[in-house]
Amino acid sequence: MTVKKKTKKIKRATPTFEREMQDANFKEKFDAEYEKFLLSEAILKLMDEQGKSVRKLAAEIGISPSVIQDIRSGTRTNVTLKNVSKIVQALGSEVAVKIGNKYFQIG
Repeated sequence: MTVKKKTKKIKRATPTFEREMQDANFKEKFDAEYEKFLLSEAILKLMDEQGKSVRKLAAEIGISPSVIQDIRSGTRTNVTLKNVSKIVQALGSEVAVKIGNKYFQIG
């Protein structure tokens, strides 16, 4: 005689992040902060690869070191495309906008 064991299905708890992302206000704030985080991480990586300090970069492109530092740290709230483009180009990269399947370089 075969005995069947009943297996109890365990309900998977929804991770906090997934639950929070369902809230429109939370998602909007998260997305805005994440964009700043990505920009600051990209600039940090490029600066590290080029071995450039904030002061050296600022002198090269004519932007205040505090502006670059604020962008790098993600605390600058009024980042202009012009400044980002100057920073990124001085670090050997470029900023581009994608429209459909085409990319257009900025700067």
